[in-house]
Amino acid sequence: MSMQLSSLLNTIVNNDTLHARWLNTLSLMENTGARKISASEDPQTVTYIILKHAAEEHRHAFYLKKQIEKFPGSSCPTYAGQYLLAPAYSKYYLNQLDVQVCRYLKSELNISGAELRFAAYLLVTYAIEVRADELYPVYQDVLDAVKSKVNVKSIILEEEGHLEEMINQLQQFSPEWEKHAAVAVKIETVLFNSWINGLGEELGQA
Repeated sequence: MSMQLSSLLNTIVNNDTLHARWLNTLSLMENTGARKISASEDPQTVTYIILKHAAEEHRHAFYLKKQIEKFPGSSCPTYAGQYLLAPAYSKYYLNQLDVQVCRYLKSELNISGAELRFAAYLLVTYAIEVRADELYPVYQDVLDAVKSKVNVKSIILEEEGHLEEMINQLQQFSPEWEKHAAVAVKIETVLFNSWINGLGEELGQA
């Protein structure tokens, strides 16, 4: 899959219009993640780590959006479909990950309400951080190869920190956290592959 991802990213990075829409798509996903973290917060027991994480994901969304300014004439003012790559797949990916992880947690741990929201936040975010630790470095390698004005090195550093923080929280959440995390990663992998295939279809690389 990383070979297919590299090929897609090479096509994207060598076309300013596609690159702007790619940045906007990543911004959408970071923003969606930040909003999901905020939605999972308990008004009274929300922790420093959760606030920090939500703030950093929002900042990533803003940073990626701002990178689009490096492509004059390739404005992406909103997250409307015409300004995204594979919009249906991109919006479905994170929402469906949330739905399927919640379904797993309900059946496996028989939890609901605030407890379910927090557990889903832990597992969904963990799976996304594992993916981010793969995707952003591949993207940065492609950017470096073409000496692009865009870079995502600051995001890579923060995502690595997020993954460590999620593991720490999961260890406190359950002694069986690795089993639950593996299920979340398996669900995410299927959805990510579907998203990559959607990108390939749009770029004529299916």
